[in-house]
Amino acid sequence: MNTPTQSLAARAAIFALLMLSCMQCHAQLSATFYDNTCPNALNTIRTSIRQAISSERRMAASLIRLHFHDCFVQGCDASILLDETPSIESEKTALPNLGSARGYGIIEDAKREVEKICPEVVSCADILTVAARDASAAVGGPSWTVKLGRRDSTIASKTLAETDLPGPFDPLNRLISSFASKGLNTRDMVALSGAHTIGQAQCFLFRDRIYGNGTDIDAGFASTRRRQCPQEGENGNLAPLDLVTPNQLDNNYFKNLIQKKGLLQSDQVLFNGGSTDNIVSEYSNSPRAFSSDFAAAMIKMGDISPLTGQNGIIRKVCGSVN
Repeated sequence: MNTPTQSLAARAAIFALLMLSCMQCHAQLSATFYDNTCPNALNTIRTSIRQAISSERRMAASLIRLHFHDCFVQGCDASILLDETPSIESEKTALPNLGSARGYGIIEDAKREVEKICPEVVSCADILTVAARDASAAVGGPSWTVKLGRRDSTIASKTLAETDLPGPFDPLNRLISSFASKGLNTRDMVALSGAHTIGQAQCFLFRDRIYGNGTDIDAGFASTRRRQCPQEGENGNLAPLDLVTPNQLDNNYFKNLIQKKGLLQSDQVLFNGGSTDNIVSEYSNSPRAFSSDFAAAMIKMGDISPLTGQNGIIRKVCGSVN
């Protein structure tokens, strides 16, 4: 038989569990997060992103990459959008972003439109996540339901941006471990790499590959790429990551890899006699499998260490702390 003391203790324990579960439910992202506080947020963001991509098709790739470069550093917290200040060392100046990360102004434009209808409600982190989804859909890729409720960080980390982002020269085992450290498995990694079916790369990132006479590159492809990328100079000259359908988010990237026509070393290592060859083959044969897995991996990536509840802030302007 319970004594009054035991009964009180039991009730206290149950109450503590209920409180903990309530805190956890607040900390979870939800597709309906803004349904009451800003019901037109997603339509407003979509309109803004579509306009930007209709003006410049390449911006779709840049926005997807911006989301990726945000989530791999401190989680999906819009830290990549913060400008340099005396107290913030901006991630924009980190080597993987410097001179290559783009689309900051597009996110800022979308934020400005959302602020007009719902001031200080929708985070820059959520806008960036939604923008990546809308960018995919705008260039023929999949769409998906975005979970919302992220908040914005007040700090950035140039140091982490230079250590945690996978690089264009990384071998396969390093790519796999880099993604695994963020909770993404090998299949997620290959699917997300498929974002390289759109966008462009700078000459200095693939020069060694096209002049190296390696056995893992098609000779005609290398010759074509050399025309716009000399052995010295012209470092910023751009080449499409997918020559065939450079502005369409499709499975052509994987077909290219099988033909040894991956532009970056980190692309071709996905199909070079290693553990990911079978996934590349599957995606090259099945646009549906790639599309489905890409959407699932993007959702999973958007779940990396978000700030929720009372953590973080809602920035009024994405480039600065309020």
